[in-house]
Amino acid sequence: MTVLEDRVVMAELSEELTLDMMFEWLEPVPEGFKVEIVQGAVYMSPQRQSHWEIILNIVVQLLARYPKSRTASDVRVDFPGHLNGFASDVMAFKEGAVKDEKGRWRYEDVEFVAEVISKDTAANDYGPKLETYALARVPVYVIADPYTGECHVHMRPKGGQYRAVLTCDFGDEIDLTDTPVGIVLVTNEFPREAKGARSPKESSTAER
Repeated sequence: MTVLEDRVVMAELSEELTLDMMFEWLEPVPEGFKVEIVQGAVYMSPQRQSHWEIILNIVVQLLARYPKSRTASDVRVDFPGHLNGFASDVMAFKEGAVKDEKGRWRYEDVEFVAEVISKDTAANDYGPKLETYALARVPVYVIADPYTGECHVHMRPKGGQYRAVLTCDFGDEIDLTDTPVGIVLVTNEFPREAKGARSPKESSTAER
Protein backbone atom coordinates (compact mmCIF):
# COMPACT_ATOMS: atom_id res chain seq x y z
CA MET A 1 0.00 0.00 0.00
CA THR A 2 1.34 3.46 -0.88
CA VAL A 3 1.72 6.32 1.59
CA LEU A 4 -1.19 8.11 -0.11
CA GLU A 5 -3.41 5.05 0.29
CA ASP A 6 -2.42 4.84 3.98
CA ARG A 7 -3.55 8.41 4.47
CA VAL A 8 -6.86 7.72 2.74
CA VAL A 9 -7.50 4.71 4.99
CA MET A 10 -6.69 6.74 8.13
CA ALA A 11 -9.02 9.54 6.99
CA GLU A 12 -11.83 7.05 6.45
CA LEU A 13 -11.13 5.44 9.83
CA SER A 14 -11.26 8.78 11.66
CA GLU A 15 -14.72 9.43 10.24
CA GLU A 16 -15.96 6.07 11.52
CA LEU A 17 -14.13 6.16 14.84
CA THR A 18 -16.23 5.41 17.94
CA LEU A 19 -15.56 5.62 21.65
CA ASP A 20 -15.90 1.84 21.95
CA MET A 21 -13.15 1.37 19.36
CA MET A 22 -10.83 3.84 21.09
CA PHE A 23 -11.29 2.40 24.57
CA GLU A 24 -10.75 -1.10 23.20
CA TRP A 25 -7.42 -0.02 21.70
CA LEU A 26 -6.35 1.38 25.07
CA GLU A 27 -6.76 -1.93 26.93
CA PRO A 28 -5.14 -2.92 29.17
CA VAL A 29 -4.84 0.34 31.11
CA PRO A 30 -1.70 0.56 33.28
CA GLU A 31 -2.46 0.04 36.96
CA GLY A 32 -2.86 3.26 38.91
CA PHE A 33 -3.77 5.36 35.88
CA LYS A 34 -7.03 7.02 34.91
CA VAL A 35 -7.91 7.07 31.21
CA GLU A 36 -10.58 9.10 29.47
CA ILE A 37 -11.29 10.59 26.07
CA VAL A 38 -12.07 14.29 25.73
CA GLN A 39 -13.07 15.60 22.30
CA GLY A 40 -11.37 12.64 20.64
CA ALA A 41 -8.06 13.03 22.53
CA VAL A 42 -6.86 10.38 24.97
CA TYR A 43 -5.71 11.47 28.43
CA MET A 44 -3.95 9.18 30.89
CA SER A 45 -2.95 10.47 34.32
CA PRO A 46 -1.74 8.95 37.61
CA GLN A 47 -3.69 9.65 40.78
CA ARG A 48 -2.05 11.63 43.59
CA GLN A 49 -2.76 10.93 47.27
CA SER A 50 -4.32 14.37 47.85
CA HIS A 51 -6.43 13.83 44.74
CA TRP A 52 -7.79 10.55 46.08
CA GLU A 53 -8.47 11.96 49.57
CA ILE A 54 -10.68 14.71 48.13
CA ILE A 55 -12.55 12.21 45.96
CA LEU A 56 -13.15 9.88 48.91
CA ASN A 57 -14.24 12.78 51.13
CA ILE A 58 -16.84 13.87 48.57
CA VAL A 59 -18.14 10.33 48.03
CA VAL A 60 -18.54 9.74 51.77
CA GLN A 61 -20.63 12.90 52.07
CA LEU A 62 -22.76 12.00 49.06
CA LEU A 63 -23.70 8.71 50.76
CA ALA A 64 -25.96 10.71 53.09
CA ARG A 65 -28.17 11.35 50.07
CA TYR A 66 -27.27 8.66 47.52
CA PRO A 67 -26.94 4.87 47.90
CA LYS A 68 -23.58 3.42 46.91
CA SER A 69 -25.18 1.92 43.80
CA ARG A 70 -25.88 5.42 42.46
CA THR A 71 -22.38 6.83 42.89
CA ALA A 72 -19.28 6.27 40.77
CA SER A 73 -15.63 7.26 40.44
CA ASP A 74 -13.48 6.89 37.32
CA VAL A 75 -16.33 5.08 35.56
CA ARG A 76 -16.87 5.75 31.86
CA VAL A 77 -19.92 7.75 30.85
CA ASP A 78 -20.38 8.93 27.27
CA PHE A 79 -21.36 12.60 27.06
CA PRO A 80 -22.64 14.74 24.18
CA GLY A 81 -20.20 16.19 21.68
CA HIS A 82 -17.41 14.69 19.59
CA LEU A 83 -15.98 11.52 21.18
CA ASN A 84 -16.44 12.43 24.84
CA GLY A 85 -15.95 9.37 27.03
CA PHE A 86 -15.39 10.85 30.49
CA ALA A 87 -14.26 8.99 33.62
CA SER A 88 -15.21 11.73 36.09
CA ASP A 89 -13.64 11.74 39.54
CA VAL A 90 -17.05 11.63 41.26
CA MET A 91 -20.55 11.19 39.87
CA ALA A 92 -23.95 10.73 41.48
CA PHE A 93 -27.06 9.62 39.62
CA LYS A 94 -30.70 10.52 40.07
CA GLU A 95 -33.29 8.23 41.61
CA GLY A 96 -34.60 5.74 39.08
CA ALA A 97 -31.46 5.90 36.96
CA VAL A 98 -30.84 2.77 34.92
CA LYS A 99 -27.88 1.64 32.83
CA ASP A 100 -28.13 1.26 29.06
CA GLU A 101 -27.97 -1.95 27.04
CA LYS A 102 -24.16 -1.91 27.30
CA GLY A 103 -24.28 -1.67 31.10
CA ARG A 104 -23.20 1.97 31.22
CA TRP A 105 -24.73 4.92 33.01
CA ARG A 106 -26.51 7.50 30.84
CA TYR A 107 -25.36 11.10 31.02
CA GLU A 108 -29.02 12.19 31.25
CA ASP A 109 -29.16 10.63 34.72
CA VAL A 110 -26.13 12.44 36.19
CA GLU A 111 -27.10 14.84 39.00
CA PHE A 112 -23.66 15.69 40.37
CA VAL A 113 -20.11 15.72 39.04
CA ALA A 114 -16.88 16.64 40.81
CA GLU A 115 -13.45 16.89 39.20
CA VAL A 116 -10.29 17.25 41.30
CA ILE A 117 -7.63 19.21 39.46
CA SER A 118 -4.51 17.41 38.23
CA LYS A 119 -1.70 19.31 36.53
CA ASP A 120 -1.84 17.40 33.26
CA THR A 121 -5.61 17.59 32.75
CA ALA A 122 -6.64 20.87 34.42
CA ALA A 123 -7.36 22.53 31.08
CA ASN A 124 -10.02 19.90 30.38
CA ASP A 125 -11.78 20.40 33.72
CA TYR A 126 -11.92 24.18 33.32
CA GLY A 127 -12.62 24.06 29.57
CA PRO A 128 -14.24 21.36 27.41
CA LYS A 129 -15.56 19.30 30.33
CA LEU A 130 -17.19 22.37 31.88
CA GLU A 131 -18.85 23.13 28.53
CA THR A 132 -19.93 19.52 28.05
CA TYR A 133 -21.43 19.14 31.53
CA ALA A 134 -23.43 22.33 30.96
CA LEU A 135 -24.59 21.06 27.56
CA ALA A 136 -25.62 17.76 29.20
CA ARG A 137 -27.55 19.79 31.81
CA VAL A 138 -25.74 18.25 34.79
CA PRO A 139 -27.32 20.19 37.72
CA VAL A 140 -24.14 20.59 39.79
CA TYR A 141 -20.50 20.53 38.68
CA VAL A 142 -17.81 21.11 41.32
CA ILE A 143 -14.15 21.70 40.49
CA ALA A 144 -11.87 21.17 43.50
CA ASP A 145 -8.44 22.73 43.00
CA PRO A 146 -5.91 21.62 45.66
CA TYR A 147 -3.30 23.98 44.17
CA THR A 148 -5.30 27.12 44.98
CA GLY A 149 -7.33 25.63 47.83
CA GLU A 150 -10.56 26.63 46.08
CA CYS A 151 -13.76 25.00 44.87
CA HIS A 152 -15.61 26.33 41.84
CA VAL A 153 -19.28 25.36 41.97
CA HIS A 154 -21.33 25.50 38.76
CA MET A 155 -25.14 25.30 38.94
CA ARG A 156 -28.32 26.03 36.95
CA PRO A 157 -27.31 24.82 33.47
CA LYS A 158 -29.22 26.49 30.66
CA GLY A 159 -28.48 26.95 26.98
CA GLY A 160 -25.14 25.15 27.20
CA GLN A 161 -23.87 27.34 30.05
CA TYR A 162 -23.97 27.39 33.83
CA ARG A 163 -25.93 30.44 34.98
CA ALA A 164 -24.70 30.33 38.59
CA VAL A 165 -21.03 30.03 39.54
CA LEU A 166 -19.67 30.17 43.10
CA THR A 167 -16.03 30.16 44.18
CA CYS A 168 -15.20 29.28 47.78
CA ASP A 169 -12.14 28.36 49.81
CA PHE A 170 -11.31 24.94 51.17
CA GLY A 171 -12.88 25.04 54.63
CA ASP A 172 -16.10 26.72 53.48
CA GLU A 173 -19.40 24.88 53.29
CA ILE A 174 -21.07 24.48 49.89
CA ASP A 175 -24.83 24.67 50.25
CA LEU A 176 -26.43 22.42 47.64
CA THR A 177 -29.77 22.03 49.44
CA ASP A 178 -31.57 24.02 46.73
CA THR A 179 -30.28 21.66 44.02
CA PRO A 180 -31.20 18.02 43.29
CA VAL A 181 -28.11 17.00 45.30
CA GLY A 182 -29.77 18.25 48.50
CA ILE A 183 -26.79 18.31 50.88
CA VAL A 184 -24.29 20.77 52.35
CA LEU A 185 -20.83 19.76 51.13
CA VAL A 186 -18.16 20.31 53.80
CA THR A 187 -14.64 21.03 52.50
CA ASN A 188 -12.59 21.60 55.66
CA GLU A 189 -10.80 18.24 55.28
CA PHE A 190 -9.85 18.73 51.62
CA PRO A 191 -6.01 18.55 51.50
CA ARG A 192 -3.99 21.10 49.54
CA GLU A 193 -0.96 20.51 47.38
CA ALA A 194 2.45 21.55 48.73
CA LYS A 195 2.74 25.23 49.56
CA GLY A 196 4.18 27.20 46.68
CA ALA A 197 2.90 24.86 43.97
CA ARG A 198 1.25 26.81 41.19
CA SER A 199 -2.24 26.00 40.04
CA PRO A 200 -2.31 24.44 36.57
CA LYS A 201 -4.92 27.07 35.72
CA GLU A 202 -2.61 29.89 36.85
CA SER A 203 0.35 28.40 34.98
CA SER A 204 -1.55 28.13 31.70
CA THR A 205 -2.76 31.72 32.04
CA ALA A 206 0.77 33.00 32.68
CA GLU A 207 2.11 31.22 29.60
CA ARG A 208 -0.32 32.94 27.22
